[in-house]
Amino acid sequence: MIPFSLDELAALGPGRLDAAPWADEVTGVQIDSRLIDEGDLFFAVGEGADYTRHAFARGAAATLVPVDAFAELAALGSAVRARSSARVVGITGSTGKTSTKDILAAFCRPHASTVAAEGGHNNEIGLPLTLTRIEPETEVVICEMGMRGLGQIAALCAVARPDIGLITSIGPVHLELLGTVERVAEAKAEVVASLPQGGVAVVPDEPLLEPYLRRDDIEIRRFGPENVERFERVEGGCRVAFALGERRLELELPFKARHQAQNAAAALLALEALGLPFPEGRVEVQLSRWRGEESPLAGGGLLINDSYNANPASMRAALEHLAEHEGRRVAVLGEMAELGPTAPEFHREVGALARSLGIELVLPVGELAREYVEDGTVFARSADEAAEKIGDLIGPGDIVLVKGSRAVGLEVVAEALSNAKAGV
Repeated sequence: MIPFSLDELAALGPGRLDAAPWADEVTGVQIDSRLIDEGDLFFAVGEGADYTRHAFARGAAATLVPVDAFAELAALGSAVRARSSARVVGITGSTGKTSTKDILAAFCRPHASTVAAEGGHNNEIGLPLTLTRIEPETEVVICEMGMRGLGQIAALCAVARPDIGLITSIGPVHLELLGTVERVAEAKAEVVASLPQGGVAVVPDEPLLEPYLRRDDIEIRRFGPENVERFERVEGGCRVAFALGERRLELELPFKARHQAQNAAAALLALEALGLPFPEGRVEVQLSRWRGEESPLAGGGLLINDSYNANPASMRAALEHLAEHEGRRVAVLGEMAELGPTAPEFHREVGALARSLGIELVLPVGELAREYVEDGTVFARSADEAAEKIGDLIGPGDIVLVKGSRAVGLEVVAEALSNAKAGV
């Protein structure tokens, strides 16, 4: 973090700031006292106020118990951002934003000192924390921006002030609050409205976004299926031929899901907007956990752990990827959350897609997930029940996809399958 003096911190908000006797500045920020390093500020969110003594014991320079955690953390993140000349990329979208962030960060790091959002740092707490990781030498900051309703992307952009806005996709997410996909597009387009004069918007070929792309003081760069000219799986990943305007390049990437190539195309356009060189050859990308992780199963099978989250669009991509594998295909599918009154219909559509793709077995998890199947003979009420049942449902050589909304917690199913492989 760019160092901040204690006086500067005190001026950012009304919270209670306490400092170690030796401290005159802070050089990092944590909201978990267990992660404190010497010189850090412990920002006590929620019940964190009970752990200030622990933070000091670990070497914290100061602790801050806020009056309004969101506002004061935003003020701190914004202040750090204001001291940096780094270019900021704001990534949002209905699906693919985390993977696109991971891919773009891998493209940037060989050429620029890069800070990228970690884990689920895409909300009013996570985004400012990303900004507080900016160092004096940082050249690129990649922020991830999630939302649950109108105005939330705009609020995050007011803190991060992105130079480049990237929208990965528009689809039926958060309909419980937003109501329609049209309003999802309106919410995601707030990142475009936030860009400064001369900024760059990287957006999908999506008609619902067009009403929000009429600014003549920014550059609009579009991507779509035509940017991926060839996709083939190879040992250890895939080989992709990209067409980006007049530019052609071929890369090897360490994942095998076809939809990730589209995310990589979007990342390449953002990379170009940053003025950084295109990569060459093989690029190692570390995708965030539970997002299409592939690992072998006992008996020659394969686990595709995509359990972090789910919506109708990401379910389609995951099922299409599963269908491309040879062998008996099994899909452990949890409920898709926040779809509002249309939720049963969306679940039925996903189930119909699985049948049309020839998926041999679907194990629904959760009451809404019953809509995935027609006979209802195989069902689990919870992730724990699914973890108990899955061992009896699969056999040697099976390809198993595990995917559902975060609230379902299907990672326990993936863990059970992995433990069975390891003989635990």
